[in-house]
Amino acid sequence: MSDRHRADRKFRGGRLRVLIGGSIVLLLILSAAFAPWIAPHDPLEQDLISGLLPPFWADGHNSVFLLGTDSLGRDLLSRLIYGARVAVLVAIIAAVLAALLGTVLGLLAGYFGGALDTIIARMVDVWMAFPPVLLSIVLVAVIGTGLHAVIIAIVVIDWTRFCRVIRAETLVQREQEYITSAVTIGLGRWKILWQEILPNVFPLLITLLSLEMGIAIIVEAILSFVGLSVSSDQATWGGLIQEGRQYVHQAWWVMTLPVGCIIVAVLGFNALGDGLRSQLDPIMKRWNQFSQYAVWI
Repeated sequence: MSDRHRADRKFRGGRLRVLIGGSIVLLLILSAAFAPWIAPHDPLEQDLISGLLPPFWADGHNSVFLLGTDSLGRDLLSRLIYGARVAVLVAIIAAVLAALLGTVLGLLAGYFGGALDTIIARMVDVWMAFPPVLLSIVLVAVIGTGLHAVIIAIVVIDWTRFCRVIRAETLVQREQEYITSAVTIGLGRWKILWQEILPNVFPLLITLLSLEMGIAIIVEAILSFVGLSVSSDQATWGGLIQEGRQYVHQAWWVMTLPVGCIIVAVLGFNALGDGLRSQLDPIMKRWNQFSQYAVWI
């Protein structure tokens, strides 16, 4: 298979990943945004008589509760939908803030080098020496529980991921011929950094951002599982898993359904980011344009 055919196949595969991943992410965002209108029940409403009812496909189910109930008789579908609100909020805010901080530092370190690069590189090494999950638990325990604490913990820990990768890519871009041309025509260093290098690392940044959103969802679920996220009465996927593990042999769906939501959400963000990178990659776009022109002639 020729390079052109490989590139064209990769480009088309990227479109499919964008479609699949984008659909999952869009569904997740819509569920979070319109939770009060699409949730069939109040997620906090208890019905002890209806505790641990199975989903609609199992014997003994109640059609009022499509995905069954937890130990307190609360509707699982409604709690999953409201749990998506917490997951989406943390994923978007924490990932964007971590991306902003890490990208700015990575660009500065990679382009200017010298003492600034050394200082930022040492900071990254120190941060990455700590186990991320353990550090996030410690930070939340110090700051206090709540969504703000979870978001701060994720930003403080995960900016290093963006900084390290963007710095490495900036070092590569700095040696390219288009940078030499920009210097030759008299562009300032800051204009070169923001107008030339940043657009060329943007596809990589999009991929990192989508991956970080998936990681943020997992971190929030872990913190919810150990009781360090939002209050215990608020529905979260991690909280549902923590409760469901106590009844895993009696009512497996209480734990399995939120685990499935986390897996699908993370895969959706990953597929969307990977697909967007192939679509935004200038090399892939040039190959695709060339192949279309070759077919036309």
